Amino acid sequence: MSASGGTRAIVAALGANLAIAASKFVAFAFSGSSSMLAEGVHSLADSGNQALLLIGGKKAQREATPQHPFGYGRERYIYAFLVSIVLFSVGGMFAIYEGYEKIKHPHEIEHWYWPVGVLVFAIIAEGFSFRTAIKESNPLRGDHSWKEFVRRAKAPELPVVLLEDFGALVGLVLALGGVGLALLTDDGVWDGIGTLCIGVLLILIALVLAAETKSLLLGEAATGEDVRKIEAAVVDGDTVTRVIHMRTLHLGPEELLVAAKIAVQHDDTAAQVATAINAAEARIRTAVPIARVIYLEPDIYSETEAAKGSDREATPGGPAQHPTAH
Repeated sequence: MSASGGTRAIVAALGANLAIAASKFVAFAFSGSSSMLAEGVHSLADSGNQALLLIGGKKAQREATPQHPFGYGRERYIYAFLVSIVLFSVGGMFAIYEGYEKIKHPHEIEHWYWPVGVLVFAIIAEGFSFRTAIKESNPLRGDHSWKEFVRRAKAPELPVVLLEDFGALVGLVLALGGVGLALLTDDGVWDGIGTLCIGVLLILIALVLAAETKSLLLGEAATGEDVRKIEAAVVDGDTVTRVIHMRTLHLGPEELLVAAKIAVQHDDTAAQVATAINAAEARIRTAVPIARVIYLEPDIYSETEAAKGSDREATPGGPAQHPTAH
C-alpha cells in the first residue's frame, strides 16, 4: 500500500469527522435528538480512530532494535485493532444504549431544522472523505472486488477508513430517516429506532475490522502472486534448481520475511552456493521489493523426502506451499 495514499485518506477523514462531530453536538444541544447525540459520539470516535491510525503509522517507522530485530511494522496492525475496539465500545454500544433509552422514554424533537441541516452537511462531508478513500484505494484494488480488497489488503489503513466512512454514510441515512419519521409521526420512538440501528451497524463493522486485523496480527503470508514471483526469482536453473519449501510472513504492511530451503547441485562448492544465494536474494528483491528479510538454506533435493509431502519436519521438505485467503 502507498503509505502516502493511506495518510491522505486518514487526514481527509479526520478533518471531516471533527467538523461533523462539532455540528452534531450543536444540533443535539438545540434539538434533543438522540440520533444526533449517537452520531456525534460516532464521529468523535471516528476522529479518535483516525488519530490512532496516524500514531500507529508513525510508530511503525522506528528503526529495528536488538530487542525487536524485525522492526515495528506491526504497530500499524495493533493500532488498527484498537480502532475496531473503540468503534465497538464507544460507537456501537453507546448508540445502542441511547436508542434503548429513547425508545423507552421518547420525547419530541425540538428545532427540527438543526438535526436535518447537520445531517445533510454531514452526508456531504462524509461523502468527500469516502470519495478520497475510494480514490486512494482504486490503484491498489486493481481488478479485485471491494470485499476482496478489504480481506486481502496487508496495510490496514485504507480498509479501516473505507469501512468507517461507509458505516458513517449509512448511519447518517438511518439518522435522517429516524429524525424524519419522528417529525412526520410526532413520535420520538422513531428517533430511538434510528439510533438503535446505527449502533447495530457500528458493531457489525467493528467485528469485521477486528476479524481482519486479528488475522494480520497473527501473521499472514505473502499473496499468492508474490509467492509465485519469489519462487520464479529464486531458481536460476544452474546452481539453484528448485524451491524445496518456503515460508513467507508479513512483518508489516510493506516488509516481508522470506525463508526457503532451496535445492543446489550436489557437486557445487561452498563459494558457488554462496554466490548463487546472494544472486537469488537480489532477484527476489527485484521481483518483490517488500521482501526485505530473506533467509535461504541450501540443501540437496531428495525424491524420497519430497514424496512425504509438505511435512514441516521433513529435511528437505515437500513442495513449496501457497497461501490461502483468510
